[in-house]
Amino acid sequence: MSTPRASATAPPGSTLRSPGAGLVTLDPVHTALLHGLDHLLTGLAERLAAPEVTGPPLLPAEGLARLDYFRNFPHLGVSAGRFTPDAFDALAAGAAPGELPLRPTGHLLPSATCYGLLLSLEGQDLGEDGLRLSAAGRCFRNESHYDGLRRLWGFHMREVLYLGTRDGAAEHLAQGEEFVGELAGRLGLGLSRAAADDPFYDKGGSRARLMALDPVKHEFCAPDGTAIASVNRHRNFFGERLDIRAGSAGPAHSSCVAFGVERWVHAMVLAHGTPEQALERLRAAQPDAAPRRLPDLRTPAPREAPAQ
Repeated sequence: MSTPRASATAPPGSTLRSPGAGLVTLDPVHTALLHGLDHLLTGLAERLAAPEVTGPPLLPAEGLARLDYFRNFPHLGVSAGRFTPDAFDALAAGAAPGELPLRPTGHLLPSATCYGLLLSLEGQDLGEDGLRLSAAGRCFRNESHYDGLRRLWGFHMREVLYLGTRDGAAEHLAQGEEFVGELAGRLGLGLSRAAADDPFYDKGGSRARLMALDPVKHEFCAPDGTAIASVNRHRNFFGERLDIRAGSAGPAHSSCVAFGVERWVHAMVLAHGTPEQALERLRAAQPDAAPRRLPDLRTPAPREAPAQ
C-alpha cells in the first residue's frame, strides 16, 4: 500500500509551503485534525485523573546528562544557542546569521515531554499513592532524514506520566494500552503493537542490550509502520537518578504513555483517504457531550446582504 503524503506542504492551490526539511505549516484541515485528535487523546488523562501541567521549553544539559541522555541519544539533541554580543552589530548590518558564532546556553530543546516533568520532581517524596501528570509540548529531534508528518524536526507530543510503586506503574501502562485500542477502534485505525527498536547511538551499550532482552517500550503502529503511540516502562531508573521516592516503597517506579500528535494525523489520512474524510471520521468519533467541537470547514452558504 502506498503512503499518502499527509504532508509537508499544503494541498494544491494553497499558498502554504514547507519552510524547510522536517518543518511544516499545517493548513486549516490538518490543523483541525491536530487539535481534534489531541482533544480526544486527553481522554486518557481524564480517565486516570491526571491533571494537566505545562513543562519547561528548555532542558538543562546537566540534568539530561544525569539521566544518561547523551550516552544513549547524543545524535538526537537539539542545542539552544545565543548569538555572541560581538555578533549584534553584524546582524544589524545584514550579515548572514548562519555565518556568525553562537554561544552555548547549556540547554537543549525537549526531545520528549516527560524529561522536564521528571527533572522538576527531583528530590520529592510522592508517597505510596504516587502521582500522575499529563502534559503536551513541542518536541525536537535531529533525525537522519525527514518524511512528511511521519518524521519531523519539531512535533507535538502528549504524554501521561506516572510515578509511584512498581504495581502502579504496570497498571498505568495496562490502562494506557486499553485506551489506545479503544480510541483506534472509534477512529477506524488498524494498529499493530510491537516492541520498540529505539535508535540507541551505541547498539552494543548496556541499555540497548537490556532493551533487547527485556523490552521496556512498545509501540502502536499504523499499517505503513509509523509509530503513533508508545507505552514506556522506566522501572525505577528515574526515581534513583533523581531521588524521587514513593514513600516506604523506596525509589519511585515510573511509566508513561506517549502520543505523537502529527503522526496520528498522518495515520488518519492514511486510513481514510483524504484529510477532509479523516476530519469527518474524527467529528463522528467525538462524544456527544464533548466540550469542544471541531470547526465545520465546509464552504458556508453566502449570506444575504443586509437591508439598506
